[in-house]
Amino acid sequence: MERLMHGVMDYARQHGGWVFTKLPERLNPSIDWLENWKGDGALAFVTTKADARIAQALKIPLVNLTAHLADPGVPTAMVDHEATGRIAAEHLLERKFRRFGYYGTKGVRYSQMRREGFTEAVTEAGGQCEVLLVPSSFSSASKWEEQEELLDEWLKGMSLPVGVMASTDLRAAMVLEACARVGLRVPEDVAVIGVDNDPVVCESSHPPLSSVSRNDYEVGWRAAELLHRLMDGEAAPNHAVMVGPDTVVARRSTDTLAAEDPMVAKAVKYIGSHLHEAFGVERLVGLVPVSRRRLEQKFRENLGMTPSELITRMRVEKAKGLLEAEP
Repeated sequence: MERLMHGVMDYARQHGGWVFTKLPERLNPSIDWLENWKGDGALAFVTTKADARIAQALKIPLVNLTAHLADPGVPTAMVDHEATGRIAAEHLLERKFRRFGYYGTKGVRYSQMRREGFTEAVTEAGGQCEVLLVPSSFSSASKWEEQEELLDEWLKGMSLPVGVMASTDLRAAMVLEACARVGLRVPEDVAVIGVDNDPVVCESSHPPLSSVSRNDYEVGWRAAELLHRLMDGEAAPNHAVMVGPDTVVARRSTDTLAAEDPMVAKAVKYIGSHLHEAFGVERLVGLVPVSRRRLEQKFRENLGMTPSELITRMRVEKAKGLLEAEP
């Protein structure tokens, strides 16, 4: 929300003359207060059919900022949730996963759209995806425990290794906790990626959580730009303004390469944990009971690269991560 508002305010500053009215906190989040408001335009989260009817009847332009309704009947600028799912799938595919899971919520449209983008990208790449959808809220502690049990059983039934996308960072954190409960290693057995790149959730998770960073700033900017055009009398577009995600912020929860062969998996794990040391392929050969030539063959079959190429790639990625982390 903060980044979205920065986008709106930066647009307003560059174009001048905008004065904002903020709605005080209240228990009822409806936009019904706009019916008697004497403003020139509004940005709002239209989340119910009742709000959609109100928005459509307003005498001022309104731009909706959410995907809650498939057809709110008013101009909309929002995150491209299908593209968000796709970029998460691409991140896991780059790490050579071929089996996938999606953990999301029932009846929540952004979760549905993220799932569709994720599963489409996985299927196009020849992968398989299992889906677990749960209610979006908890009415009691027992309902929370029921969801934990469902998640535990779902993960225990997975063929490993598997890459899992969750609809949000909070749901992804639940997957990490479930993996710990049922004895699955992250990321070696289950690689996990969320959405929102919430620094508190991602950095406090164990291990730290990889996440798709939404481009909320651009959503705010584009929404303000659209509202400006509407207030100037332009016709509303016949489609939503969709803003793709920013990037994947990779952390430890996906810091692996999925290998079916146990020897390759052992070598990959060793490389990842010894990047601070100077070593070459010969050290890897000493870890497994095969020749250098056979190990290189296994690497090509499983990962599409040689051990030497992987060592170089992982060192480059490590260096990039250190540079990006510098203030």
